[in-house]
Amino acid sequence: HLLSCNVDLKLITTSRNTTSELTFKNLKYFNYEFNENDFDKDLINPLQESDHILISVPPINGKDMFIERLVKNNLNLQNLKWLTYLSSTSVYGNHDGAWVNEDSTTNPQTLAGKNRLNVEKDWLSIGTKNSLPVQIFRLSGIYSNSNNILKRLKNGSAKIIDKKNHFFSRIHVEDIANILFESFDNFRKNQIYNICDDKPTSQSEVVAFGAKLLKIKQPSPVKLEDIESEMLQNFYKDSKKVDNKKMKNFFNYNLKYPTYKEGLNYIFNNNI
Repeated sequence: HLLSCNVDLKLITTSRNTTSELTFKNLKYFNYEFNENDFDKDLINPLQESDHILISVPPINGKDMFIERLVKNNLNLQNLKWLTYLSSTSVYGNHDGAWVNEDSTTNPQTLAGKNRLNVEKDWLSIGTKNSLPVQIFRLSGIYSNSNNILKRLKNGSAKIIDKKNHFFSRIHVEDIANILFESFDNFRKNQIYNICDDKPTSQSEVVAFGAKLLKIKQPSPVKLEDIESEMLQNFYKDSKKVDNKKMKNFFNYNLKYPTYKEGLNYIFNNNI
């Protein structure tokens, strides 16, 4: 969307890579080095000139590096019109398969979820204290055209975990990008939005649908205690259905992929 709009867009990004000028679809931009050990100090001036800032880096050692390195060191954000922190629905913790919305109790079970919730609170506090336009997007499980259950079924890495009453929500990365774009012109500070599709469901249901599309046999169920991945074990500690009504109503947004079925059908039918 941004690249097709008739706007004077000056884009900067950060990553672990060495600072350099890059090009994306004829748009030249600077990427500045930024990691847990150090960052390029030349980033400060363009940041202070920015009117929109997106924070997508997860907490490192329980802290948000943007806050620790820049905000706490008097970064001047007087030009800022929009700051969005991408959090996670892991902040809700386990609700035994019940529905949760933005007003539900947050009781994260995992260290990652606890860190996310602490950083959310930090950003909202900083926004209030400094009159900054901060909003929080709580993202559910992200999938994309390049990272999805069809790819994992094809390469043999897909698993069905034998756990009853486990529900989780998901969202296609394209819908995340579209909602972010919509929020540029429709913004209310100090707000939290769940970013997810309409159909929370079990992993086994998604795997079954993917296997049917590919016309292959489903993998055999695996007991949770037999999974070596700590991240995967933590994922199955939480069961909840995430409500997206606030997001859809406020941004007046119709999901391109309202359930995993539309998303996976698109990926399959376009041979992605």
